[in-house]
Amino acid sequence: MNPPTVMATQPATPASGTPPPPSVGKRVFAALGNPFVPPIFITLILLIGNLSYGILESYGKTLLAIVTSIVAEMVLGRIFLRKWPHPASAYITGISVGILLRSPAFWPYALCSLLSITSKYALRFHGRHIWNPSNFGICAMLFLASQSVASLSIQWGNNFGSLAVIWVLGSVILWRARRFHISLTYVLSFVALSFLRAWITGDPWQSEISPITGPMYQLFIFFMITDPKTTVRSRTGQCIVAFFVAVAEMLLRLNSCVFAPLYALFWVGPAALFIEMGIDSRRARKAAAATELSPEAVRS
Repeated sequence: MNPPTVMATQPATPASGTPPPPSVGKRVFAALGNPFVPPIFITLILLIGNLSYGILESYGKTLLAIVTSIVAEMVLGRIFLRKWPHPASAYITGISVGILLRSPAFWPYALCSLLSITSKYALRFHGRHIWNPSNFGICAMLFLASQSVASLSIQWGNNFGSLAVIWVLGSVILWRARRFHISLTYVLSFVALSFLRAWITGDPWQSEISPITGPMYQLFIFFMITDPKTTVRSRTGQCIVAFFVAVAEMLLRLNSCVFAPLYALFWVGPAALFIEMGIDSRRARKAAAATELSPEAVRS
C-alpha cells in the first residue's frame, strides 16, 4: 500500500516583523501530513486489535511480513528506479499482510509480502502499477494456496471505544490527505446495500452491516481503497469506483464469499484504471490529430 499524499501549503510570511508561531492545533493538524503518520495509524489498529481480541497469528509472523516487504521494496526500487524508496509504503503493505493473512506456517507471510511488493514493479501499465500491493498479494495467496492460508474475517468484537478511536483518527488523516470522500462513499454505499442484501436474504439488517466494524474492513476502508497510486485521478471517478466496489462486494457476499471486499477491489480497481488510461489515450490521439489539422500546422 502507499501512504496518502498530503497537499500542504506554506503560509505567506509578512513583509515585516516575525510571523507568530503556529497554534498547537495548527501544529497538530500539520503533523498529520507527515509520511510516518499512516504507518503509525495502521500500527495502532494492529495493537488495539491484538491486545483486545488477539487478531494476530503471532507477532513473529507479522514481523516477517514487514521485514520481507521492506527488503523487497528497497531492492526492487534500487534496481528498477535507481533510488531508495521511502519505507512507509512497504511497511503498510507488510503489516497489512501480517494482520489479514492467517496461516499456521511462516512461509505464506514472506511469500505474500514478496508477491505484493513485486506486483508494484512487474505488473505495470503506462508506468503505473494497477493493483493495490497487499490486495494483490493476499488475493493471490487465497487463490493459489487456499489449503495453507485464510484471511482475517470477524475477529474483532464490539468495543465501540476502540472502534471510535480508529475511525476518528483515520477520518482526520484521510480528510487531510483529501481522500476522505472515497472512504465515505464506500461506507455509505455499503450501509445502503446492506439493507438491500438483508431484504434479499431475509437476514437481520444488523448482521449485514456489522462486518464493516471488523479489522479487515478498517484496513480496507482506510488503506486499500484509498491507495493514491491505484485509484483514478478525478474526485468524481474515485467516488464512482468506490460505489462499484461496494456493489461488487454485495454480489460476492450474496454468493457466500467471505473475502468479498478483497476480491471486489481486486477486479474493480484495475478495471477502473484501464478505463481511465483508455480515455486518456483517446484524448491524446484526438489532441494530436487536432494539432496536425490546425491552420498553423498546415501552413508550416
